[in-house]
Amino acid sequence: MPAVTADTAAVVEGGAVPFKRGKKKLLIVVAAALVLVLAAGGGGVWVLKKKAAHAAALAAGDDEAASPEATQAATRADAKSIPVYLPLDPFIVNLADKDVDRYAQIGITLELESTVFADQVKAYMPAVRNAILLILAQKSSRDLLGRSGKEELAEEIMRESVRPMGLEILAPEPVSGATAVAAAGSGAEKTAQDEAAPIKASKKAKKAAVRNPVQHVHFSSFIIQ
Repeated sequence: MPAVTADTAAVVEGGAVPFKRGKKKLLIVVAAALVLVLAAGGGGVWVLKKKAAHAAALAAGDDEAASPEATQAATRADAKSIPVYLPLDPFIVNLADKDVDRYAQIGITLELESTVFADQVKAYMPAVRNAILLILAQKSSRDLLGRSGKEELAEEIMRESVRPMGLEILAPEPVSGATAVAAAGSGAEKTAQDEAAPIKASKKAKKAAVRNPVQHVHFSSFIIQ
């Protein structure tokens, strides 16, 4: 049996055992580092893919927003959602009362379909104001005091305010008692009316096809004295 020297004891006690343990720890550290590297690499790939998909979606959205069709559709939607108001200078006019002198002070705002037509109304403003003044001068205080009178006035202003620009809007035909009696006439009269009805209806349809660019008439003030 070989003799155990001090150096051999030192190798056995202090060298061999610590070397094996250190190697095992090193392998564990290397394996853990490799796992972390792989995980980081996979996470990086996932992040890059997500960023690429997001960039592609943004590019598609930009292309769609930049397309002429999308731009025109957005413009039309905005134009329809925002009304165009054109306030007129207040009207002061003597009314048609016979027993007493009365006058009306009325503020009117036109709601128009577009800014283009608003510019056109401004160009024809003297004629537009004249048409409205002629309507007001024919009214009596009794005609304008009730709600129905104001609504009728608004409808007349809508029709007459576009007449200077060459637009003729037909007034609704009133239904009177005479009209009802005539409609309930003899059979021959009904037959003649039925034969003439398509011709009259076609003529009225052509005239009624004119769209009124004045959509509403708003009263900002309404004083009668």
